[in-house]
Amino acid sequence: MINTRDILETISMIQEENLDIRTITMGISLLDCCHSDIDTACTRVYDKITRKAEKLVKTGEDIEKEFGIPIIHKRISVTPISMIYASCGGDPVKFARTLEKASQAVGVNFLGGYSALVQKGFAAGDIELIRSIPEALSVTDHICSSVNIGSTKAGINMDAVKLMGEIVKETAEVTADRDCIGAAKLVVFCNAPDDNPFMAGAFHGAGEPDCVINVGVSGPGVVRAALAKNSDCDITGVADIIKKTAFKITRMGQLVASEASKRLDVPFGIVDLSLAPTPAVGDSVAHILEEMGLEQCGTHGTTAALALLNDAVKKGGVMASSHVGGLSGAFIPVTEDAGMINAARSGSLIIEKLEAMTAVCSVGLDMIVVPGDISPATISAIIADEAAIGMVNSKTTAVRLIPAIGKKVGEELNFGGLLGSGPVMAINEKSSEKFIARGGRIPAPIQSLKN
Repeated sequence: MINTRDILETISMIQEENLDIRTITMGISLLDCCHSDIDTACTRVYDKITRKAEKLVKTGEDIEKEFGIPIIHKRISVTPISMIYASCGGDPVKFARTLEKASQAVGVNFLGGYSALVQKGFAAGDIELIRSIPEALSVTDHICSSVNIGSTKAGINMDAVKLMGEIVKETAEVTADRDCIGAAKLVVFCNAPDDNPFMAGAFHGAGEPDCVINVGVSGPGVVRAALAKNSDCDITGVADIIKKTAFKITRMGQLVASEASKRLDVPFGIVDLSLAPTPAVGDSVAHILEEMGLEQCGTHGTTAALALLNDAVKKGGVMASSHVGGLSGAFIPVTEDAGMINAARSGSLIIEKLEAMTAVCSVGLDMIVVPGDISPATISAIIADEAAIGMVNSKTTAVRLIPAIGKKVGEELNFGGLLGSGPVMAINEKSSEKFIARGGRIPAPIQSLKN
């Protein structure tokens, strides 16, 4: 049972250390919206979303006021649209426009699920929907897209990897007049979770309930402040402090999730206890790593420090909630983290080091700005590398690259808000085109002889 007094102990964290609930995300199944006529299907989609999420934003605002807990975003995730589109055909962008209209009607910040799951191959409608992503993200403001191209059990669909390199580049190009914002709303996954409340990768998995509430917490600033108060402890002590802090943060998330579930009469799904940074000073995962003793994020020791952080966050959080899920751990999105931005600008943090860090963090190569002249094949190769880490290590990995059209290494993109800003990072310019052009599928790793 949640003890409200435990939550009130976090008041100084909220006021002084940027503690917040990053998102309340309502997951909505659209499987019962399928119809052979696309216009009828779209009408059903709009009606269901607006009916289920009618009170989502107001409920979040009411909980904020009553408990004094900032809830930054209210979001919706839906069944991967490729599944709904398969029943009707036509122009898939109609679904994107419908989702945009519905998101505006209920007032949410983002809606995720313009997605396809193609880790083992393409089903009916998958290719058409994927090819429509650039247009869909260019004509909408609130819609996010994701494509799962690999898994530990299925291997990696290299035909999908090749296609997604082209789609990421095209999405950046068609939104170049808006700082390539379309690519910032597109994630390529390996081992995508069905209950992730965080954008841009959220979708409502086919095995989920008809409607559910998932909550994503945050609090990098709180963890850093706790470490700063105990600067002389050893590494074991560091892990213990992080666990205790993560417990308190997650209890707050559990409270909000339970309240939202009760008030909306919707089942409580999970708390995602990820440390999600922002560009605000004092709200950085990189700064936690530096508080442990690194001069700057990206230097030698960064991967070890991140591994400790990720594990301790999960150990502390899992004791605080009966249902932990989503991604859960530490995020390292470059443009969304003030410390990561500074490290990238100084050259301490490079893409190769980030790739090593993704082997032990919650997600992957996230919100990384790359030169505008990057080739689709190079984007695909980066996706393949990251997917391989996820596949072999049985963890979720993802890639969210933003090709900065017309910009070169050292120049910057600025998205504003939670998406932040960041420098164009250098990439290896040697070609991977022949490797990507082979297509086919990388076989799933053997499980019984792992060592």
